[in-house]
Amino acid sequence: MFTTSKRIRMATGAIGTTVILVLAGCGARAGDDTAAAGASAAASCVDTSGSTIKLGFLNSLTGGMAISEKTVSNVLHMAADEINTSGGILGKKIEYVQEDGATDWPTFAEKTEKLLTQDCVAAIFGGWTSSSRKAVKPVVEKLNGLFFYPVQYEGLESSPNIYYTGATTNQQIIPAMDFLASKGVKRLFLAGSDYVFPRTANAIIKLYAAKLGIQIVGEEYVPLDKDDWTSQVAKIVAAKPDFIFNTINGSSNVGFIKAYYDAGLTPAKTPIISVSIAEEEAPAMGHAVTGNYASWNYFQSLKTDTNPKFIQSWKAYPNSSGVTSDPMEAAYISLYLYKSLVEAAGSFDVNAVNAAAKTHTITFDAPEGKVTLNGKNHHISKPGHIGQINADNQFDIVWASDKFIEPDPYLEGYDWFPADIRKQLVGAAG
Repeated sequence: MFTTSKRIRMATGAIGTTVILVLAGCGARAGDDTAAAGASAAASCVDTSGSTIKLGFLNSLTGGMAISEKTVSNVLHMAADEINTSGGILGKKIEYVQEDGATDWPTFAEKTEKLLTQDCVAAIFGGWTSSSRKAVKPVVEKLNGLFFYPVQYEGLESSPNIYYTGATTNQQIIPAMDFLASKGVKRLFLAGSDYVFPRTANAIIKLYAAKLGIQIVGEEYVPLDKDDWTSQVAKIVAAKPDFIFNTINGSSNVGFIKAYYDAGLTPAKTPIISVSIAEEEAPAMGHAVTGNYASWNYFQSLKTDTNPKFIQSWKAYPNSSGVTSDPMEAAYISLYLYKSLVEAAGSFDVNAVNAAAKTHTITFDAPEGKVTLNGKNHHISKPGHIGQINADNQFDIVWASDKFIEPDPYLEGYDWFPADIRKQLVGAAG
């Protein structure tokens, strides 16, 4: 049985050639009514008879991903407190059950089952890595639960039991590549953590790079729980790229940044564009990262009517990190979208909520702007932004999409992404 990383390596290594690959099950798409009907057979123990409704928060509060996920957990608490102050959901106050995923994917699966079958929560919010989401997905599909996932990811997925409030590929990766092309980048090096998101994202990056005339001059991975990037960065130095595309997650970024500067690389000579370093991670890198870039949909520096109040509320919240970021903003969005879905359905029932997603226009005036839920694929519209890190570890926005980008998780609207490669990558990702 292949691991996810090994399946992805087989698929990505075979792009442009004949591929012999045993595809793993990829689950149902969100718009698959047959799958949703099958899921409805799972019995629910959710109790709606009282004045409260239980929701589950599942975040890595320990381990390598805690550097990022603690803030997501805390902002979920803030959103729940705000909703409770304003009257709750269908008149019921939120009673949240917090669990620690511990940066361990089997633990995410185990805690999901516990939350749904023992704590009887109506929905679960959390996760960060694609590996954590992939661990949760079969559990919520089997038990007909709901999972709200707040982080950018590699796309090529939808599920009747998952709502995705972070970016899919065409809302973050593709804008980043368009930005690099606009900067005249011709040589690009790919550095990622060794799991499903970076490997799948980089497979897509390589296809789009060929379309843009950008040469991929190297590709290196380090396991998520490892911090030593010395030998891999030496290969970057030798390759002499114009830019590094960073798909590293968690505290492994600290080791990568250390090796980057130890090797004499600088943002002036070899800048980095990241998709997982945000306002909270930047000052935790152990070295000033001024001048490097990140691709996100939300930055604290974003000028919208709704952002100042969000920032003020977050800074005043107990145990706040003091800075906002894209993943925590997307987590904040997720709880409010759930509230809107339940109220549109008039019910906490999963099937009723999913039906409401298709028959109602669900929007939220988010800090990033007014987002709209796509009821078929369970993703949301988002703006694209590129920020450059300044001396205050904030981001100066240097590029923005001219409109909100509609979610296209399977990249079906892009002619450079062949259907056969799509099928292979969907299967390999599991």
